[in-house]
Amino acid sequence: MNQKELGELRRRFRPERSAVSRVYGCYVNSAREIISDLDESLGTMPQEEAEKYLGLLKKALSGTLGRNLIDIVFTTQQVMDSPEHQILTGLRDSALKDGALRRTFYQKVIDALDMGDRNYLILLAYDAYDVPYRSRDGGDQADASDQVFSYVVCCVCPVKEGKPELGYFPGENEFHSCSAGQVVSPPELGFLFPAFDDRAANLYNALFYARKPEELHQEFIDAVFHTEPPMSAAEQKEAFQTALTEALGDACGMEVVQGLHEQLRDRMERHKESKDPEPLAITAKEIGGILLDCGVEEDKVAAFQEKCGREFGAAALNPANLIDSKRFQVKTAEADVQVDPEHSYLVEMRVIDGRKYLLIPADGGVEINGLPLGGAAAPVREP
Repeated sequence: MNQKELGELRRRFRPERSAVSRVYGCYVNSAREIISDLDESLGTMPQEEAEKYLGLLKKALSGTLGRNLIDIVFTTQQVMDSPEHQILTGLRDSALKDGALRRTFYQKVIDALDMGDRNYLILLAYDAYDVPYRSRDGGDQADASDQVFSYVVCCVCPVKEGKPELGYFPGENEFHSCSAGQVVSPPELGFLFPAFDDRAANLYNALFYARKPEELHQEFIDAVFHTEPPMSAAEQKEAFQTALTEALGDACGMEVVQGLHEQLRDRMERHKESKDPEPLAITAKEIGGILLDCGVEEDKVAAFQEKCGREFGAAALNPANLIDSKRFQVKTAEADVQVDPEHSYLVEMRVIDGRKYLLIPADGGVEINGLPLGGAAAPVREP
């Protein structure tokens, strides 16, 4: 799926556009016991409540592709004959009306999912989208639709105890403490099945959502999809940094890291400006080219690419999982310096009198805890 297809589905989750007629689910306590079942008609509940349910489901389609939203790929054998795919397909084909199948799904999730000591809500919804025909100029023609995309959205939302608030009681003309009860939080994880690829159903894929890219809840992925869990954003970053430092060794210096950071950040900015709906991706070979431009020797670049091949295979990587484009941080044992990424090139590392120093221009003035410093600094003499 690309960003444009994702946005097309997200726009469905409004009361005036949604074809979701009912929401299903169950409320689970920290002991993994089902406290209550949910089977509610959106049409009979107050509009404000319906909007909140749709808002939670919409959250399971939010975030960045390749980071919060991960492609789950089924094998041909799984699609043809596997319990996990049969359950998902059965939920979709029955429009979630098969109560026994819903309970089977709930129990599969409950048995596997680790939510610590938190209560949580499993929420399910079914939608049938009459996909409008899209002309060459990008315009939609709903009356020319020739297919219906039917799908299931699931999200798992932590439920927290509300904080006591001070409330006004009109009958007594007084303020008293009142409890907010239990509050449903935004989804921790969720998924869409099947994927909406090329604006049509792709039974070989699902789209998995994780609120925290570094916590994919791989136990959930294994239980529900029974596929090899993908690397989280944090795992990708760690593997990338390990490959870089081990392959480059002493060559992994300030200028090389600055150059790599600036090049990746520039690609991310240009991709954002282009409004390309496809997720940005970069290969180890392309990163190797950047390293060569930064003056890294060919044998070290080859070693880096080999290590990336072992870690990531032939898969392209999302630069957002490799660097933090909004931060450039330099740490030593005694100091932590953060620089605007646009001005990261200003930071230098020099050896003065046999010691390494970080140098940052201070022409615009210096403040310490908000206190501006006056006077000129003493000149530095280099050997």
